[in-house]
Amino acid sequence: MSEKEQTRAKPSATRLFAWLWRDYLRHHKGLLFAALLFMALEGSMLGALSWMIQPMFDDVFVEGRSDMLLWVGMSIFAIFGIRAFSAAGQKIFTTKVSQLTAADMRNHLLRHLMALDSAYHQKNPPGQLIERIQGDVTAINLVWTGVMTSLGRDMIAVIVLFAVAIGVDWRWTAVALIGIPFLVLPSLIAQAYVRKRAGFARGLAGRMSTRLDEVFHGINPVKLNTLEPYQAKRYDDLAQARVKAEVNAAKGQATVPALIDIMTGVGFLGVLVFGGAEIIAGEKTVGQFMSFFTAMSLAFEPLRRLGALSGQWQMAAASIDRVQDVLHTQPTLLSPAEPKNAPKRAPDIRFDDVVLSYGSLPALQGASFTAKAGQTTALVGPSGAGKSTVFNVLTRLVDPDAGSVLLGDTAVSGLALPELRQLFSVVAQDAALFDETLRDNILLGRSDITDAQLEAALKASHVHEFVAQMPLGLDSPAGPRGSNLSGGQRQRIAIARAILRDTPILLLDEATSALDTKSEVAVQTALDRLAKGRTTLVIAHRLSTIRNADHIIVMDQGRVADQGTHDQLLSRGGLYADLHSLQFKKDPEGTPS
Repeated sequence: MSEKEQTRAKPSATRLFAWLWRDYLRHHKGLLFAALLFMALEGSMLGALSWMIQPMFDDVFVEGRSDMLLWVGMSIFAIFGIRAFSAAGQKIFTTKVSQLTAADMRNHLLRHLMALDSAYHQKNPPGQLIERIQGDVTAINLVWTGVMTSLGRDMIAVIVLFAVAIGVDWRWTAVALIGIPFLVLPSLIAQAYVRKRAGFARGLAGRMSTRLDEVFHGINPVKLNTLEPYQAKRYDDLAQARVKAEVNAAKGQATVPALIDIMTGVGFLGVLVFGGAEIIAGEKTVGQFMSFFTAMSLAFEPLRRLGALSGQWQMAAASIDRVQDVLHTQPTLLSPAEPKNAPKRAPDIRFDDVVLSYGSLPALQGASFTAKAGQTTALVGPSGAGKSTVFNVLTRLVDPDAGSVLLGDTAVSGLALPELRQLFSVVAQDAALFDETLRDNILLGRSDITDAQLEAALKASHVHEFVAQMPLGLDSPAGPRGSNLSGGQRQRIAIARAILRDTPILLLDEATSALDTKSEVAVQTALDRLAKGRTTLVIAHRLSTIRNADHIIVMDQGRVADQGTHDQLLSRGGLYADLHSLQFKKDPEGTPS
């Protein structure tokens, strides 16, 4: 988010805290109430301590009453004991509420982000979204706990201490607070400045996370192109900009407490001059002055924390704005209000005059074809022909601008999104594996798979061939993005998933294009076995992998240029024959060169 965007009008602190309470804090209100009780008890003990100063000086020290010595001492000891107990209690309860709230907020954000359209994720890099879930939630959590602590402990402390001071002499108290009205305008200016700079700093934090995400995910290209100095410089530029923004925000935060210090000094000077004369004249006792002085001195630190509260809240408000920007973004691809029943068996797949553009760039321009139930249909064509877009439209990762996509007699838009996507198994060129065990990567959280089913899937996908050689077998870690496995091994894990998923439609996206010959044979055998009885769509650049497909659709510039079997397309010439000639020698068998 740019610095300019941070200057637009923002919701008030009251509305932001109301949102925080409504969506998160109220779910833990019992724990929060207990924490506030302990905070109030802790804060009130400062007032009790300052109140006990007067009898300690006047009755014990000045009048020499030894009978009061033990009573005053035990009272002060009890005050510190209660304060210690309540401080520990409020810390424990506050921490529990804080961690539960942060967990709720992060989970809510993650679920919401996963529900947003793919287009949103294409516009917002992972680092920015990670920073929303991690950095912004942490910033919010740290500040709201500070706000609650200040309101529950420091506010009570200040009120009780001022009550003690007023009880000693209300005129002394008025003199001590004479400079407070002069803090209002500087405080308002500081709040606006802190919020602006804090928002800009949070945006920079997101860009830094994005830079790290790209560097670590592309570490091998960085090394091979000797980009270490270049990437380090780009990250350092962002880091320095963030340092500047954070320091500027800290300047704004420090302004109000600094002004409170100055005004407190002015107040104490006035009290010393005004009250000192009354003590010398015998109108007030030393014990009264010491009680008042202690109350105002103890009020000094919580008053400074309360003064810093506005700046701290503005820091949180900047993060809340960023979190709410995400939560206010709604997906456009939704399930219908009255979804139809999904087909139980492998259906025909039919595209009727489907049109789709990404902005001003056309992707599909009146594409029409039918993939027969239980057969394998291949999509071929040059890069940018619209093959992957067909998969995206079919699974409703994106909706077409015009035309219809049908499974049997049912439009994909008429099905609930979860039920629609449960019809597909996908094996792609870059099999997505998680940094978990091989077992976890195959089962993906399913608990209904028996050992016999799992073993059958391992054999059918040829996974058992390499798992048996691994020290921990299926409990071996896959590594980040499956880095502990070869390309062929990752593909076989993806096939094992698809076998267990057992869906009526199979989508294969360049599933063998990056494999060596030996791995390709094993993977292709497993894919052929998996495709039986299913409606299968295959995207392929290597025409050798789809020669035996039941039907081949040739795409070009978002249109269906031709379709038929391998032999029919070769005999007619055209784009398919041209693609074939680029990959194979022109012999009657079409044998690879």
